[in-house]
Amino acid sequence: MSNRYNMYMNIDLVKLGQKIKFERIKRQISQEQLAELSKLSVHGLSNIETGKTDVRYTNLLQISHAFNLKLCELLDFDI
Repeated sequence: MSNRYNMYMNIDLVKLGQKIKFERIKRQISQEQLAELSKLSVHGLSNIETGKTDVRYTNLLQISHAFNLKLCELLDFDI
């Protein structure tokens, strides 16, 4: 399976999902908790973490805010 990319920001969606999951687990919070903090559905967050769906810029901001990270830190895939 080839990696999916966000067509506007050229972001590898699989790597982005892995980074979000890494940050979530590092903070010991569940998908349900992160979904609530970032104002996303659990299903939507799950699809983001698995790279199955594209991510809106506003959702990235909400997720980074929930982690108390700058957006550029969330997009740094060296995990």
